Amino acid sequence: MGVNLRDIVPKTHVKLEDLAGKTIAIDAYNALYQFLAIIRQPDGTPLKDSTGNVTSHLSGLLYRTINLIELGIKPIYVFDGTPPVLKHETIERRQQIKIEAAIHLEKAIAKGDITKARMLAQATTTLKDYMKQDAHMLLNLMGLPWVQAPSEGEAQAAHMTKRGDADYTASQDYDSLLFGAPKLVRNVTISGRRKLPSKNIYIDVIPEVITLNDTLKTCEITHQQLIDIAILVGTDFNPDGIKGLGPKTALKLIKQYGTLENALPYIKNAEFPHPPQSIREIFLHPQVTNDYKLEWREPDAEGIVNFLVRKKDFSEDRVRKAIEKMQQGAQKLKGKTTLEKWFG
Repeated sequence: MGVNLRDIVPKTHVKLEDLAGKTIAIDAYNALYQFLAIIRQPDGTPLKDSTGNVTSHLSGLLYRTINLIELGIKPIYVFDGTPPVLKHETIERRQQIKIEAAIHLEKAIAKGDITKARMLAQATTTLKDYMKQDAHMLLNLMGLPWVQAPSEGEAQAAHMTKRGDADYTASQDYDSLLFGAPKLVRNVTISGRRKLPSKNIYIDVIPEVITLNDTLKTCEITHQQLIDIAILVGTDFNPDGIKGLGPKTALKLIKQYGTLENALPYIKNAEFPHPPQSIREIFLHPQVTNDYKLEWREPDAEGIVNFLVRKKDFSEDRVRKAIEKMQQGAQKLKGKTTLEKWFG
């Protein structure tokens, strides 16, 4: 879900080409969920192999990632670890929504309502353990680094960007700013033309860059005040926020009273499932690690073909062409004639 800061955060639209030569720490679960939701068959069902296992996430991971590499972008995928205890309520709520969507999906299929079925199928999207393992396998074969976060993937990606190991954190959610990411880029893995859910309308999804410093200067607030605004609006650790309170109003309140605690006496029905300070601490002092190694290696072309074509029923012709693009992209980025020089 993430926090809704859209109306108060300044954004700069860019082209993916503008990010050439940059290293981007990508919130892996965020990206994989996007692939699972978007890459589907006409009836809304995900792509599957002959055993019935879903492969939509692998399709997105392969082709979208190679698009980035072809443009000279170096991706690092960062995977979630154990979620904070305060997030359990949100996780349970999301699971209940998926269960209800699955019930309505069966009814839509029975009625032959393909449009509604497709929409509901996306709402039932679940990232299972084997999908995560398959993603790890594919990234290893592609020679790309991935990092296992101890807790929130966004927090770890933000930490890596702050350390200078990445130039940007990539996620659809604005939570990365709350975790202190200096630069956030959205729409990296889903840029292009996209059909709006349940509507026969297509829009252009354009990458956008948001910097933490610009956000704080524009809003005339501190990082901790940005976190307070998010808590008022609603985060993954208090999803409901304050009923009827949007980001613009929350910004006015925090600027007027300085802190969430000072503003609470002037807000009706201000209740939180957890003490605001405990939520604030998750963003200010997230559980992260420095125990990771970033290495880009030469892709194992035959290993990729064996995994995706022989085991996951992908088209061999498409996979081999994608690998060629990846190799060409690596050479183009470094201006070298051998992959060893680029991946070394």
